[in-house]
Amino acid sequence: MALVLDSSSIHAVDPKFDGKRLIVGCSREHLAELVEQDKQRPFVDAELWAGKIYRASEAHGGRISPEELAYETGLAEGQIRLGVLWQNLGAQGWHRWFGKGDGPESAG
Repeated sequence: MALVLDSSSIHAVDPKFDGKRLIVGCSREHLAELVEQDKQRPFVDAELWAGKIYRASEAHGGRISPEELAYETGLAEGQIRLGVLWQNLGAQGWHRWFGKGDGPESAG
């Protein structure tokens, strides 16, 4: 097992584990390959911040004041803006690639 940095990894409830992912390989060689692959993926702060914002928002049923959001995420206003921008750009990419009616919210 190895612990690697991953800006897309957000722990369900404990922020101290945000940005870290535990990986497991079938052998030492396989684990080394996985760690090396992970090193090729950039760590993007805005991606991490978007995850923190999402977790805090979900904990409040999607309704949270800017002050509560800053407190619960530990992020400054500028970091929150960049996190929201990252999330919005990701949603735009999804719709561009897959169409507006094909997102997870359309299932069901």
